Amino acid sequence: MDCDDSSLLKRFVAAKKEISTLLEELLEYVEEASGFIQEIRQNVDLEQIADQEQQVQIQAYSRKLSVIKEVLSRRQMKVAFFGRTSNGKSTVINAMLWDRVLPTGIGHTTNCFLSVEGTDRDQGFLLTEGSEEQKSVETVNQLAHALHMDRSLDSGSLVRVFWPKRKCVLLRNDLVLVDSPGTDVTSELDSWIDRFCLDADVFVLVANAESTLMNTEKRFFHKVNERLSKPNVFILNNRWDASVLEPESSEEVRKQHVERCLSFLAEELGVADRRQAQRCVFFVSAKEALNSRMQRAQATPESGGALAEGFQERMEEFQSFERIFEECISHSAVKTKFGQHATRAGQIVRDTKDIMDAVGIASAEKKVLLQEHRENQMDQLEFVRNQLSLLTEDIKKKIQNVAEDVKAKVSRATMEEIRRLHVTIDDFHSDFHSSPQALRLYKRELLKHVEEAVEKSLAFRCSSSVSTSVQKSQEEMIDSLLPLLPPTVHNKLPELLPPWSFSLRYGLACATLCADFQEDIDFHFSLGWTALVTRFLGPVNAKKVLKMMGQNFQQSLGGGGVVQVCGPSVSTPAQEEELMLSMATGLALLTSRSSMSIIVIGGLVCRGVGWRLIALSLSLYGLLYLYERTTWTVTAQEKAFRRQFVDYATQRLQAVANLTGATCSHQVQQQLAATFARLRQMVDLSQQELDAEIQGLSGEIRRLEAVQSRSRALRVKATQLETQLDQFSAQYLQAA
Repeated sequence: MDCDDSSLLKRFVAAKKEISTLLEELLEYVEEASGFIQEIRQNVDLEQIADQEQQVQIQAYSRKLSVIKEVLSRRQMKVAFFGRTSNGKSTVINAMLWDRVLPTGIGHTTNCFLSVEGTDRDQGFLLTEGSEEQKSVETVNQLAHALHMDRSLDSGSLVRVFWPKRKCVLLRNDLVLVDSPGTDVTSELDSWIDRFCLDADVFVLVANAESTLMNTEKRFFHKVNERLSKPNVFILNNRWDASVLEPESSEEVRKQHVERCLSFLAEELGVADRRQAQRCVFFVSAKEALNSRMQRAQATPESGGALAEGFQERMEEFQSFERIFEECISHSAVKTKFGQHATRAGQIVRDTKDIMDAVGIASAEKKVLLQEHRENQMDQLEFVRNQLSLLTEDIKKKIQNVAEDVKAKVSRATMEEIRRLHVTIDDFHSDFHSSPQALRLYKRELLKHVEEAVEKSLAFRCSSSVSTSVQKSQEEMIDSLLPLLPPTVHNKLPELLPPWSFSLRYGLACATLCADFQEDIDFHFSLGWTALVTRFLGPVNAKKVLKMMGQNFQQSLGGGGVVQVCGPSVSTPAQEEELMLSMATGLALLTSRSSMSIIVIGGLVCRGVGWRLIALSLSLYGLLYLYERTTWTVTAQEKAFRRQFVDYATQRLQAVANLTGATCSHQVQQQLAATFARLRQMVDLSQQELDAEIQGLSGEIRRLEAVQSRSRALRVKATQLETQLDQFSAQYLQAA
């Protein structure tokens, strides 16, 4: 076989590279999925989309993939050579390496395990167990040869030999060849199997063709078969070149060896049927193959040495063994090294995809629920806005109507109280005296009595009905706006809107209104000059005439001390003309009342009767004056005071009656407006809460959509990885 022909072993390298790439992508995918689930779990709104078990499961997958990736990075094709001492195991390996790498010789040579693997260095080296010191390959004879063995190494020790890949193509494809001590030199077969055989892909039993299979060899492989399921076993009947010495019986001996080997493989071990086992039994001469290949490597003719008869057939048999061995180890290693991990990776992908499906379904279901809830909230918000707009106009009109009713009611009641003001004043009882201090106290108490009595009467007449009307209006506002408030507020409404209490403040302020009232309780004779002038000319013109006459009287006294009734007047012509007009008007009014007739008749009588009648008249006039002056008591003064106060207070209160109604109307309007404002504030707060909830739902829906999108992307990626794993399985595992 040409040493450069190792295409079969490249299958393992290609498979290892591809599965490593797939596992790298799968690990990144699982870590991404793990981070995705962790993000969901950390979000309070999305916590229910993924449960903790899913998070733990994916995290466990990530750890497992990391371990698998690490294991695969160290995985190599491993061939273990076993047989009795001096059967030529090391020589077979050297022949496959095309050089004398391992110690060989007569008798017991290899006394520990030796592994040969490739290195990119130009020079080989070796490592012993528990040491990182790199030693020269030439020292392998001192370390592993039974005659020169380092005492620190026993039969169960391992010496790792690193041979340059450039010298042997076999070692360029992650192949490890393991040489072992003879199975007949130790009783520690179980420990050997556990340490060096469980991860072997192919076992090569190197037998001695000059003898037959021994029980020690069979016992070892029986133990291997107990631990491994149908191991791949090749049997090399080495030293077949000895058959040249007995050509007459070589064929019968070969058949005998073949029968025993087939019986051992197919019937005792059960690792293959007899037809398959025939491809696993070879008759070779490793020593001839090694010498021939070393000569070819040194560019010397193969015939340069002494070659026994039938060498070419034995060499072809050895090459056939290598070819079938490479095919077997490539297929076996791919299946044993990658099959289980590929299956596990596929299961992880499927489980992760199922988790992504579950997350997607859960997020979709929650999204539908949130969308329905958002639609309901949006409809509720639109209803609240429309209803609030309609109710606001209606409630404002109702408040205006209630305020107008209150104004009219209070105004009417106030006018009625003003008309019966004399009755209210008659109910006032207090000591009256004409002194200024007593009058001020009397007036203050009277004003207080009038104000309290009128307001009490107004309260009796209006407050109850107004309160009932306002309370009814408030209840109507609450009932109309209650559907616009969230149900959670309904039970808390008494706390948010305390019970309504309201009392009208009429604010008559009689003391202020009547502060400038000036009483006149001096004695005034009914037939006196002032009374007559006032009776004839009226109060306003009488004041003017009396004032002008008083000024003329003072001037007369100043000129000579004599009163000149008809003296020159300081009045202006316009004043005199106005006075004459007033006097004429008064006389006309007097005539209309038949007074003029009495005066004319009296004058004619006086002229006819004389001074007696005048004296009599004066006597009667004096008696009348005396009577009136005598009857002008404190009681009369109080009556006059009260009569004057009634006239004055009636005039002033009538002026503010409508203002009192407007004031009460304003109070009611303010109270109802405040109640409506409070309710409106609660509705506005409800709208804000609805709007905020809608915004929150929209944000959560967007997050769920992002979760759905990402879970779909991760699911698609899982499907792609699953497809790639299936392709890997179809290409490497199923074909193997």
